[in-house]
Amino acid sequence: MSAQPDAIRRFRPMTVADLEQVDAIERSVYTHPWTRGNFTDSIEAGYHCWLLENRGSIAGYCVVMIAAGEAHLLNLSIAAELQRRGLGSELLGFVIALAREHAAATVYLEVRASNSAGRALYARHGFSEIGMRRDYYPHAAGREDAVTMERKIG
Repeated sequence: MSAQPDAIRRFRPMTVADLEQVDAIERSVYTHPWTRGNFTDSIEAGYHCWLLENRGSIAGYCVVMIAAGEAHLLNLSIAAELQRRGLGSELLGFVIALAREHAAATVYLEVRASNSAGRALYARHGFSEIGMRRDYYPHAAGREDAVTMERKIG
C-alpha cells in the first residue's frame, strides 16, 4: 500500500522557530529575498503565516494578510528543488480556502512582471491581472514592475 498525499503533506502555522529553514528557502529562490525580520514582523503582526510540510520537511510557505473583507497574499514560495511538482498549486489552493474561511471577498497579490510561471499559476487558479505597479520590486538592473492580480471568492 502506498502513502496517500495527505499522509505525507500537511499545513501548519509558521513559528519563529521555523525561520532558519524558511530563510534558507527564501534566499535560495529569490535574488532579493525577504529578511528574517520581515517574517518575524509578519508573525508578530498576526498575519496568516503557514508552512506546507512534505515528508516532515518544510516544502513551502505563505504569508497572507486578511482584513476588512480582503486577503493580500504577500509571499508564497516553494523550495527550489520541489518546484514544478504541484506544491505551489496546493499551497495557493490553501490560501484561497483560508481567505474564504475568514470571509474575504477578494484575494490580491503582486507578482514580478517577468515571473511568467507565477503569473500562469495564479491565472490557473482564477486570478485576473488588474493593474501594474511600476518599479515595485528590486532588480539587479534597478527596479522591476509588478503585475497586480485579484481573485474573487465565490
